[in-house]
Amino acid sequence: MLVLLLIVLGAVAAGFSYYRWCEGSSGAKRPVTLTVPRGSSGGDVVALLHDGGVVRCGLVSRIVLRTKGDTFQAGTYHLTTNMRLDDAFDTLAKGPAAPPSIRLTIPPGWRLTQIAARVAATMHLPAAAFLAATNGGGHSLPPYLPAGTKSLEGYLFPNTYRFPVHGNTDETVITKLLDEFKTEAAGLPWTNAAKLGVTDYQIVTIASMIERETGYGPDRTKVSAVIYNRLKIGMKLQIDATLLYDDPTPGDNTLSASDLLSSSPYNTRNRKGLPPTPIASPSLASLRAALEPANVNYLYYVKCGTKGHSAFTASNSEFLRLEAHCLG
Repeated sequence: MLVLLLIVLGAVAAGFSYYRWCEGSSGAKRPVTLTVPRGSSGGDVVALLHDGGVVRCGLVSRIVLRTKGDTFQAGTYHLTTNMRLDDAFDTLAKGPAAPPSIRLTIPPGWRLTQIAARVAATMHLPAAAFLAATNGGGHSLPPYLPAGTKSLEGYLFPNTYRFPVHGNTDETVITKLLDEFKTEAAGLPWTNAAKLGVTDYQIVTIASMIERETGYGPDRTKVSAVIYNRLKIGMKLQIDATLLYDDPTPGDNTLSASDLLSSSPYNTRNRKGLPPTPIASPSLASLRAALEPANVNYLYYVKCGTKGHSAFTASNSEFLRLEAHCLG
C-alpha cells in the first residue's frame, strides 16, 4: 500500500510538473504569423499553435482552452515562438490583426491637382490618369453634385483614409472620397441654400472660397457673410484665390497687374458673381459656414496680424484704413 501510494503521489507530482512546464515558455522568440481559417475549432487552433512552435504542448493546451472558451475569430494573428500558454490565448482573444493598409491624407483646401499628386505618391496610381478620371464628367453625388458636372473639384472630401495595399484603382479611390463627402455633408442644413439664393453646388463653391481665404475658424462665417452681401448687391467678389486657381502665370502663386486683367471666368476682380466651379476641397467647417453665414453687414476684410485672423468692415474708407494698418 505504501509503495502504491508513493507511485500515485509521484505520478501526480510528475503530471503537475508537466502541466506547469506546458504552461510556461523558454527559448528564442521568433515572429510567427498565424492564420486561423473561418470555421476552425478550438482543437484546430491549438494544433496551429503547437505546430508553429508557439506553445509547448497540444493536449494541455486543449485542456486550458476549454476553461477560456473554445472559439476565436478567423483572421491573421502575430505571435512568437515559445510563448506562455496564457499569453498566446490572450493574444488570440484580442482578435485578428488589422490587415496592412495604405494611409492617404487629403488636407482641407487642396485642389484636384494636389490630390492627384498625393494619390500618385502614396498609392502609386498615375496622377494624369487620376486627374482624367476626376474631370471626365462620369460621377454624380445627388443632390450636391449634379449629374453631368465635368469636374469633381471640391467634392473629394479632405480626411485621412485607409486603403488596402493591393487592388486600388482611380475609381475605388474617387468613390471612397465621394462617399465620405456624402456622409459628412448629410448632417448640414442644406435647406438653407434655397433661402440664401444659391444651389447646393454653389454652396460647395462658396465653401471652397472660404477655405482658401481663411484658416482661422471664427472668421469663416464672416467671410461667408461678405460673399453673400456682395452677391446680393451685385458687387464684384474680388477674391484673389479664385484667380489663383486659374492663374494666367502659374507657378509663382502671386498675381501681377497683368494677371488681374485676365478674362478668366475665375477672375472675380473684373467679373461679377461666383466662379464657375469650386476652387478646392472645403472642410466640413467651411461647408457649414457657407450654409450659415454670420448675420453681419460686412463687405470688406483684410488679413490682420500674425495669427491668421482678419479685420472686417462695411465701409470702404474703413477698409482702406485697415488695409494700411494691417498690411503696412
